[in-house]
Amino acid sequence: MSRVFTIVEGLENLGAMRTGGQGSVYKGRRTGTILTAVKLLPTPIHHESQDDANYRRFQNEVDKLRKVNEQPSPHVVKILSSGLTESGSFPFIEMEHIEGPDLCELLDPPKGEKVFTIKETIKVADQLASALAHCHGVGVKHGDIKSNNVKYNVHTGNYVLLDFGLAVMSDEQRRSSVRHAGAIEFMAPEQHEGVMLPQTDVYSYGVVLYELLAGQVPFPLQDSGETARNAVLVSHMESPVPDLRIVRSKNLPGSWTADKQQLEMQVPQWLLDVIDKCLQKKPHERYLTGVELHQAITTGMVSATMQGNEHQAVQQITELQDENQRLEKMLFQYQQADTEKDKKIDALQTMLLQAGGTFNAQKGMVELTKSTVHISRRMFYGLISVAAIFLLLFIFSFLNKSDGDGSNNEYKTYTPYISLPVTSPVAKAVTPKPYTRDSVSADLEEYEARLEALRHAADARRHRRYYYQPVPPKPKKNKGWFSIFF
Repeated sequence: MSRVFTIVEGLENLGAMRTGGQGSVYKGRRTGTILTAVKLLPTPIHHESQDDANYRRFQNEVDKLRKVNEQPSPHVVKILSSGLTESGSFPFIEMEHIEGPDLCELLDPPKGEKVFTIKETIKVADQLASALAHCHGVGVKHGDIKSNNVKYNVHTGNYVLLDFGLAVMSDEQRRSSVRHAGAIEFMAPEQHEGVMLPQTDVYSYGVVLYELLAGQVPFPLQDSGETARNAVLVSHMESPVPDLRIVRSKNLPGSWTADKQQLEMQVPQWLLDVIDKCLQKKPHERYLTGVELHQAITTGMVSATMQGNEHQAVQQITELQDENQRLEKMLFQYQQADTEKDKKIDALQTMLLQAGGTFNAQKGMVELTKSTVHISRRMFYGLISVAAIFLLLFIFSFLNKSDGDGSNNEYKTYTPYISLPVTSPVAKAVTPKPYTRDSVSADLEEYEARLEALRHAADARRHRRYYYQPVPPKPKKNKGWFSIFF
C-alpha cells in the first residue's frame, strides 16, 4: 500500500481505516512489527506554541487522555502517543490496534445476528460501563460512544472502548462535527448544542444497549439527508423511546428455535430499568457519571444472581421436601414389611424348637438335633398306619390260636406236683398222689425206696416177651398263617 503522507518519523501510514466527521482513522505502523491505530483530527494547528489556543486546548485534552492510561483498564484502548503530523500539521492520537470486529459488525448479518443474546448483552453492559467509570473517574469524557467505537478483542475476549477524537476537540469543532457528520442516532439531546457532559456518555451507552437487545437504535436514521438527520434530532429531544420488548420480538433471528426465542424474550427487568434511566431526555434524570452507572449494573447483576440463587434454593428445597415424603413412604412400607418378617421369623423359630432344631448364628444356618429323627408328615402317617395294621393282625391271630386237638388255647391253672414216669401197672398203682412243694422233702426217701423196688421188678420182667406197640404220633396243631407271630 502506497504511503499517503508522513505522520512522524518512525510512524508509517498504512492507509485509511475509517473516515468520519470527527476525523479519519488510519492504520499506522511503527518501525518494527507493532501495529497501532492513529486518529487524525481534521483541523490543522499551524503553530506548536502555547500562544495558539487550539494547540493549548489540544495539549490539555491529550494530558487528560494520558491519565486514562496511568491505571490501565482492559476495556479502554491504550493511548500510545500524540502530536502534529509533519505534513499538514494535523493533530493525531496514536492508540493500540485492537484485532477484532466492532459491535456494528457483530450486529450485521450474515457475519453476526441482528440481536445479541441476553447473556452477551449483560457482558457488554458490564465491560462498557467499567470503561466509562474508568474514564469519568479521571475526568475524561468520551463524547462519541457508539457501536462501531466498541471493539471485541479476539485475543482477550473483552470489549474495548475506542476513539477519543471528540474528547480533544473544542466546543465549536465538536458542535460543527456533530451537526454535519456525527452519528446522530447515538447522540444525547444536549449534544446537538455542542454540550458534552458525563451524562452524555451515559445516554449514548443506553442507545448502544438498546441496539444490542432490539436489533436497532431507538430512532433510526432513514437516509443521510439533512431532513432525516433533523427528524432523528427532534425524536431524541421529544419522542418517547419505543418499547424494547416489542422491537426485540420482531427482530429475533429466524435461525433460533422456538424455545430459545421464548427464553431470549425474558429480558431482566433491572436491565430494562437501567436502559430506561440512561435514555431520559434531561441529563440530571440519568446516571450522573459512569461510576454510578457501573454501580447500578453491578447491583443489578448481583441481585439477579441472588434471585436466581434464591429461586434455585426454593426449587431445591421443594425437591428435597418431595424426596423426603417419598423416603418416608418407603420407610413406612419397609417397617411394615419388617414387622411381617419378624412375625414369620418368630413362627419359624417356634416350629424349629418344636422340631428339635436350633439356629446357629455364627454359621448362619439351622442345625437339627442328632438324637432326633426327622421324617416327613406323609411318611409318619404311613408308618402309623402300617403299625396299626400289624397290631390288629396280632390281636386277631392271638384270639384265633388253638391247641393240637382243635380246641382253643386258653391259659389254665395247674396245681404244682412232682410226678414220676409210669412204666408198669405196679408203678402205676404206687404212683403217689400229688403233693405240694412243702411235702416233697419229707417223702423223698420213701420215693427212692419205692423206685428201687420198681427197678428190681422191671429187671425181672426184662426177659419177658412183649409185643411192641408203637406210640401213636401226636396230632399236629392246626396252625394258620397268623401263627407266624407266635
